[in-house]
Amino acid sequence: MRIATITNWAYGATVCLTIVAGVTMVMASSADRVERAAVRQRDLFDQLTFEIENDLSELTDQARLAAVTDDPSHAIAYQRTLASLGTVEQRVAKLKDGGANEQELRSLEEGLRWAKTLEDEQQAAIAATRRGDDATARAIVFGPEYERELERVRFLIGRFRYMLDQRSDDSIEQASQASQRLRSVSEAMVAITAALFLLVLGFILKRRILRPVMTLSDVVNRLADQDYTVETPAFSQVDEIGDMAHAIRIFRENGLERQRLERERDADWAVRDLLARMTQRLQGCESVSDLFAVVRLFAPEIAPRLAGRLYTLDNRMDLMVCAAEWRGSHGDGAEGRGPRGTDAAFGPDDCWALRRGQIHAPGGEMLDVPCRHVAPSAARATICVPLTAQGETIGLLVLENLAADHGPDESTGVYIELMSETVGLALANLNLREVLHEKALFDPLTGLRNRHELDDTLRRLVATADASGTPIACLMMDIDHFKRLNDRFGHDAGDLVIRTVAAVFAGGAREDDLALRYGGEEFLMLMPGADEALALERAERIRERVAGLDLTHEGQPIGPVTVSLGMAVYPHHGPIQALITTADAALLRAKEGGRDRVVVATQRSRGGGMPVSVGG
Repeated sequence: MRIATITNWAYGATVCLTIVAGVTMVMASSADRVERAAVRQRDLFDQLTFEIENDLSELTDQARLAAVTDDPSHAIAYQRTLASLGTVEQRVAKLKDGGANEQELRSLEEGLRWAKTLEDEQQAAIAATRRGDDATARAIVFGPEYERELERVRFLIGRFRYMLDQRSDDSIEQASQASQRLRSVSEAMVAITAALFLLVLGFILKRRILRPVMTLSDVVNRLADQDYTVETPAFSQVDEIGDMAHAIRIFRENGLERQRLERERDADWAVRDLLARMTQRLQGCESVSDLFAVVRLFAPEIAPRLAGRLYTLDNRMDLMVCAAEWRGSHGDGAEGRGPRGTDAAFGPDDCWALRRGQIHAPGGEMLDVPCRHVAPSAARATICVPLTAQGETIGLLVLENLAADHGPDESTGVYIELMSETVGLALANLNLREVLHEKALFDPLTGLRNRHELDDTLRRLVATADASGTPIACLMMDIDHFKRLNDRFGHDAGDLVIRTVAAVFAGGAREDDLALRYGGEEFLMLMPGADEALALERAERIRERVAGLDLTHEGQPIGPVTVSLGMAVYPHHGPIQALITTADAALLRAKEGGRDRVVVATQRSRGGGMPVSVGG
């Protein structure tokens, strides 16, 4: 016989047995409900008869207390209790509604009639008490006749309760026996159904289910351990096993996809962390050289498969100059090479990214023009990213994909944009800082340093001089009669004279000397390692060169320009704190002595003293 036929017969028999078992279970449940209803009815009757007995006892007690104590409150309590009770018909009706039969109700009604007789006697006793006839009242409620009637009422109520208990016990017993029989039949049907089911199930398990389930169980356990490399079995049958195999295949594919997404997410977090760290390091850079070092360190980690160069704009020559270069990898973990092509400077017009002001990738999905500064062999794999700040181009990132013949993928492109924005902003801040630093340190008219860092520079030179035992010469220079010249020819001519004299003054300085504009038409030069003779020789040369100038302004000769100079040498002319003051005093003596001359301060004694002039 075929397995399908056996399965169908077994299925039909199981269904029939299950139906029979179900019907018997329903019938057993109905018998249980009958039993529970009988129990509830008996409890209800017990409660009602208890209330009747309790009311009878309470009325008797109140009437006897009223006859014995002469306390009117007991009579009042008696009347209140009596008023709360219903009539005999109402009490009987309440039990009738609960399910009592006619014989039981007749027995109860007889008891209630006798209880009503007791109530009449109780009221007669209370009336006698009110009249002051206490003896009559006590004789009524404590007399033998009253006791006999009270016992008769209790007997009738007890008989009613006994009749109810007998009937309730019989109903409960019958319902319990019926329920037990039906349950036995139901259990037998269930046992037969289970035996038949197990017989067929065992047969089917051996032939169709056991081996596939064991295979699928092993696969599921490995998938539960997130081992998505396991291969799922391919079951061709169209049944639950086939559905399970198909669901497991889908689960495995979803797991592989989830693992891929998690790896991408982890990689994205790692790159964003690198970007955040790079941003923090760029914010701490003190110079563009520090910025280039940070970019060379972080860029290969943010985009490992991209080799690149960082170009900055040289405004003087209007050229993009390579400032940093880094190597990429081919994607297998091994270090690759740098970007193809030369790192020579080129003009901004040679790059389409700089022309358009946006990212240029000729190797994308759309055909585009390659940049002239990129090697032809690397054009399709290269992407150019302009670095801009406040709408002004300040640099360029040129990146080459070493792993493919096209630009970076979309996710890497996002990192590149973030990196370019960060680098561009940091480079703009450093450029602005350098411009502000130059404006703070250099005089815009002459290009010489100003007095901004004079004290720090002087302390540094003194420390070096003290360590090496060499002198430091200080030269102060002032343009003679500058105010007269400025008033005569105007401020433009005055600026021309200051620029020209400053150029001569700076030209007389050595590589290690520091020439600066001290203020107005005054200039200062610090010459470390220069003794008095060398400093005097250079001062005379500067004076002679200035005197030999022939300046004209707007076609009009300005006339001869002369300068006066004062010179002091540390430590010969005093302590370092007074070096500039001593040189300035010597300059003052030179101007008082007729100008156009050099005056050297005299050596001070240990007690101090003013410098004296020498010939010049």
